[in-house]
Formats: sequence, C-alpha cells, structure tokens
Amino acid sequence: MRMRKKKHGAERIAACADLLIPSPPEKDIREYFTEDRPLCLEIGCGKGGFACGLTSAERDINLVAVEKYSDAACLALEKAKASKDCRPDNLRFMIADASALGEYFPEHSVSCIYLNFSDPWPKSGYYKRRLTYASFLEIYRKLLVPGGILKQKTDNEGLFEFSLEQFAAAGLDTFMTTRDLHSSPYAENNIVTEYEAQFSAKGMPIYSAWVRF
Repeated sequence: MRMRKKKHGAERIAACADLLIPSPPEKDIREYFTEDRPLCLEIGCGKGGFACGLTSAERDINLVAVEKYSDAACLALEKAKASKDCRPDNLRFMIADASALGEYFPEHSVSCIYLNFSDPWPKSGYYKRRLTYASFLEIYRKLLVPGGILKQKTDNEGLFEFSLEQFAAAGLDTFMTTRDLHSSPYAENNIVTEYEAQFSAKGMPIYSAWVRF
C-alpha cells in the first residue's frame, strides 16, 4: 500500500538535509560520516524505526538507510532527528531505488545489508522486482566485502521460499534460517521494525535468513 503524500514533504526533507546523502552522491559515501566504521546498508527503511534502533544499539557501525519513496523517507528523517536515542553521527539516509545502488557505493565497501519486509511482489510476472532476485543478488555481491552478510526478514512465506531458492542458485552460504524469528535464539538481539511489530501482534510468524557472500 502506497503511503499518503506528505504535506510540505520537500521542505520537511530539506530541513533534515544534514542526514541525507544526495542521489547520486557527490562524493564517496564513506565521507558522509565523521568516523571510519564498518559500513552497513538497509534497503527499504520505511519510517526509519529499524535504522534508528540499530544505530543506537550498535555504535561501532555506520548505516546508510535507503528508501525509494520520499514520503516514507520524510518520516524516517524526522524520526532520526527527533529521537533521543538515535545517534546521527553514524546514520545517513538516501532516497534511491535499489537497482542504482551498485553505481552509488564503492565496490566491496559494505559489511552487511539488511532487507526488512521488502515488497513480496506476489503478482505473476513481477518476481524480477523482488529484492532477492538474482539480478539484485549480483548488485549485493558487488557492494559487499568478501564474507559480507545479507540479513533478510519477512512476514511473507512465499517470498522467503523464493529467496532461499535464489540464494542457493547463486551459490551463497545461507548459514541461518528460522521460520519463527521471535521464538528463536536470534530474537534476543533482534531490532523490531514498525511492520514487524504489527505482524507479530497479530500472531504472524517472522521468517529470517542470513546469507554470506
């Protein structure tokens, strides 16, 4: 479901310009951070709950949170600005499509990629738009350092099964899978997204896989 257009969205985004990396970037993305830390990437950050939670909990990383839709990015930027726990020195946002990220990031510069509740594109013929389709995996392979990790969470079992098939076909090492994340040992350090909280409250299982490139 597409988010309702935000009133004065462009002005609100401009007010958070210090947290926003232009698309395309005007310099090496790593130079937008004040300290040199392992670089991580969230693709499809939505309203920014995961990005703020992760950078608050893990202070030794830099995170670029990418969102395709400016209305969602507006809320994420404002959340980061207003949060008392969020540390803006290790969090930046970018409004961009995932297909362009291979052009925006230096090769083999990213340590971990997060895909949280990506659009499952369930309609017939749309499978190539899924963020775990083979063409996207090749983009991630270019972005990630050797041994870099992709972490996926979804409420959609069909997307999860499709993703596992794509990971295997690409020869990737899927070293963690769970079909009920919140009942697994991995729940302890899990950063819950806005969608995740809604799905979990309804009793829906959360599927997760971690893949090494």
